[in-house]
Amino acid sequence: MIKNKVLEHSLQQTIKVYKHADEASLYVADKIAQLIRKKQDLGELAVLGLATGSTPKGVYRELVRLHQNDGLSFQNVVTFNLDEYYPMHPVEDQSYVAFMKHNLFNHIDIPVHQIHIPDGTLSLEGIQAYCDLYEQKIVDFGGLDVQLLGIGRSGHIGFNEPGSLQNSITRLVSLDDITRADASDDFGGKDNVPTQAITMGIQTIIQAKQIFLLALSQRKAEIIKKALKGEISASVPASFLQQLEHVEYILDQEAAAFL
Repeated sequence: MIKNKVLEHSLQQTIKVYKHADEASLYVADKIAQLIRKKQDLGELAVLGLATGSTPKGVYRELVRLHQNDGLSFQNVVTFNLDEYYPMHPVEDQSYVAFMKHNLFNHIDIPVHQIHIPDGTLSLEGIQAYCDLYEQKIVDFGGLDVQLLGIGRSGHIGFNEPGSLQNSITRLVSLDDITRADASDDFGGKDNVPTQAITMGIQTIIQAKQIFLLALSQRKAEIIKKALKGEISASVPASFLQQLEHVEYILDQEAAAFL
C-alpha cells in the first residue's frame, strides 16, 4: 500500500503528497482503472478527460501495464483530450495526437472512434463551430467522469493561460510566453513553438465529476503554492479549482515543497 501524507488546507481541498513521482502516478492510474472497471460492471462508458506533457506519462505507463499484464480493457472508454497546438498536423512529432498514440493509445484496446483530440488542422473560420461541437460531444456522452490535469508554470490548466475566465469553454487561445518557452526544446527553439492552441475551457474542466491535478518536480513548487494557497484569480487559472470539492491535488514531495 502506498503511504502518503494528506494535507487538509480547507474543507474543499484534498492534497496528497507522495515521496516519489512514480507513487503519485500509480495512485492516479489506479483511480482511473477502478472507474473503468466499475463502469464495465455496470455496462456503461467511462468518459476520461486526458492531459499531455511530461507529467501524465507515468500514469499512462501504468495504464498500459494494467492493460497488458492485468487484462484491463479500454473497450468501454471514451476520451477527450484537453488541447492541441494550432496550427498542428497530427503526424507531426510535437502534436498531441502523436503524443497520445505513443504514450497510450497505440498500446491499449480503445476503439479509435472513441478518441477525441482537438483538431489543429482546421481553418480559422471553422474553429468556432468545431469547438462548439467538441463541447456538445462531451455533453452527449454524459460529461467527463474524470479529468486528469497537469499545471503549467504560468498556472494554466489545459491551455487556459493567465486571463482565462472561469466560464470559458473550448476555444482558440494565445499561448503565454512562459508556456512557449517551456515547450521550446520540443520544437527546436521557442521561435518554432506555435503561438496559439485549441483548449477545453475552465468551465468545461470543472464540470467533470472528478478532477485529479497531478504536479511533479521542484519546477512546479512555486506555481502549486500560488494555485492552492493564493488568491483565486484569472491570473492563475488553476486557482479556480480551489472552489471545488471534487478535486484531488496529487503531488510529489518536490512539487509540495512550498506548501
